[in-house]
Amino acid sequence: MSRSPGHSAPTNDTGITSMESLELLGDSGEEEAKDRQFVTALARGLEILRAFTPQRPMLGNQELAASTGLPKPTISRLTHTLTRLGYLTYSERMGKYQLGTRVLALGFAALSNMGVRDVARPLMQELADYANVPVSLGSRDRLNVVYVEHCRSTAAVTLRLDIGSRLPLATTAMGRALLAALPAPERNYFMDHMAKREGDRWPRMREGIEQALSDYQTHGFTLSTGDWDRDVNAVGVPFIVPDGGGILAFNCGGPSFLMPRQRLLLDLGPRLVNLVRNVEAAMLRR
Repeated sequence: MSRSPGHSAPTNDTGITSMESLELLGDSGEEEAKDRQFVTALARGLEILRAFTPQRPMLGNQELAASTGLPKPTISRLTHTLTRLGYLTYSERMGKYQLGTRVLALGFAALSNMGVRDVARPLMQELADYANVPVSLGSRDRLNVVYVEHCRSTAAVTLRLDIGSRLPLATTAMGRALLAALPAPERNYFMDHMAKREGDRWPRMREGIEQALSDYQTHGFTLSTGDWDRDVNAVGVPFIVPDGGGILAFNCGGPSFLMPRQRLLLDLGPRLVNLVRNVEAAMLRR
């Protein structure tokens, strides 16, 4: 399940992958000089929307400024505009904003266009019921992964995650699966940014990623055993969308007492690889 030679992420005129262009917002003048097509105002507005998470559903202008690094006057203009357009709503009582229904409509539109979810869901549910732990499908978002589908088991003990949950690339099985499927230059690009962000924690994270890459070459899947959470183990497998829609990844994860390493290696890992192959075959028949 390797990526086809010569296939890499789209780039802009600066040579930076288009997915990461927003990292240059801190020096928008230089960015605009290099890429005349890049609309900094739009990028900054999207940064405002990205700041809201399930853990931080309501934010004020000061919090948004701290989160995005944008000047407060710029934040005020952007939140005013986004509120007028329905992408944010403002609570007078709280003095804070939250995402509006127009963002929800965009999210559902994006999910509805991912045909792989419809194909994969019954297979994911079958594996979740067998393993007694959730099975999820995710996509990369900068240095994180975001769940776009999630099937729970009937087990009483489960992880409190759902569609929209964000997890780190470096320490999760799903994130490592996504990294394993990338061409080496693109993977190194992201790892360089992880190293800058993680500081002293990076050497151990890098070891985990390198081991996952080795596991992927040997077994066809990646592992995370206590790396993201000391009590959680998981296995991940990348999925390259046949129509050129990028790379997704499946994972199967749960409490370590339900998913010891040997079970991942001998049972659930091979089952997840088989699930991905079945999804690939079904997508090609569509």
